[in-house]
Amino acid sequence: MARKEAAVVVDDVSRSIIEQLQEDGRRPYATIGKAVGLSEAAVRQRVQRLTEAGVMQIVAVTDPASLGFSRSAMVGIKVDGDLERVADLLEEIPEIDYLVISAGSFDLLAELVVTDDAELLDIINGRIRAIAGVKTTETFVYLKLRKQIYTWGTR
Repeated sequence: MARKEAAVVVDDVSRSIIEQLQEDGRRPYATIGKAVGLSEAAVRQRVQRLTEAGVMQIVAVTDPASLGFSRSAMVGIKVDGDLERVADLLEEIPEIDYLVISAGSFDLLAELVVTDDAELLDIINGRIRAIAGVKTTETFVYLKLRKQIYTWGTR
């Protein structure tokens, strides 16, 4: 989810609604309303404003391995030239599910989720390194996921 300018104020009630949905994205608005002191309709309106403003998304989080995607990796990318242009081109690669401009050893960090090592190699060598301006890459293969949370900004 790319960060957008929030057109809504995220007050304590909105944070509480977000926390409720982070615990269970299918929690009924009536149940959330009871927990935060609002009507079901008021919760529905707030959720709609928060999603339209890009403050949050409600999505199904999957286990990639159980869906046939057995290889995940973070690729550190060093860029020569226009960083934003390279980032724009990387955004078009569907297997990249997370892309950030970073400070430090790498200009960009890209997370990939793929079926196997052959596909990982194809994307890194054939698509990422083929982009003009990509100077070097370093791949960090994930061996085991130990922690993954989605409670940013509320706890």
